[in-house]
Amino acid sequence: DLYSLVLLLGISIGVYLCHRTAKDMGVHDHGSIVWDEFIGMWITLMAIPTDSWQWVLAGFLVFRVLDIWKPWPIRWFDRNVHGGMGIMVDDIIAGVISAGLLWGSALYLAG
Repeated sequence: DLYSLVLLLGISIGVYLCHRTAKDMGVHDHGSIVWDEFIGMWITLMAIPTDSWQWVLAGFLVFRVLDIWKPWPIRWFDRNVHGGMGIMVDDIIAGVISAGLLWGSALYLAG
């Protein structure tokens, strides 16, 4: 669908932009590089009903906790993948895990 296509385009552009920005700044994954968080949150939102602010808030909180704490496997990717993809991949994985957790929660709550 169009959402997935635009997301893939965003990931591709993000890998380039994050690589270039980190190289120009001389710092890997500087805090001012936020394209990766944008993509991770976007992935999180794919699995939840975005017409409910409660689900959007839950998605934001779950994604941010995973992105900050970086539990396995997120931490492994963060430490072992470098360049633009390294900046992006931990947030992509955090987004996928967040989406799965929220989707599972929605199914559980639905009965």
